[in-house]
Amino acid sequence: MDTELDNARKELDQEFAQVRKNLDPIRTQLDAVAAAGPEDDLYGLLDELEDTVKKARKGGLIGSGAKGHREAREKYFEIKGTPL
Repeated sequence: MDTELDNARKELDQEFAQVRKNLDPIRTQLDAVAAAGPEDDLYGLLDELEDTVKKARKGGLIGSGAKGHREAREKYFEIKGTPL
């Protein structure tokens, strides 16, 4: 059981690190929105921000985004025997 719990924790840590890494593009897009002026395309900038957040939340073609973290977290707590 300890090996299973350790493996689940490693997966949880990896998923968490991936989600944290995916926050950097969100910050970049948010900075672009914050720096926009009256002549900039706010609609387009917000659309890009929305797409970036969606990728971080649901994942892209390869990754599973925060959804993968949620699943790894649920699995970890199930193995650990602790309610969420």
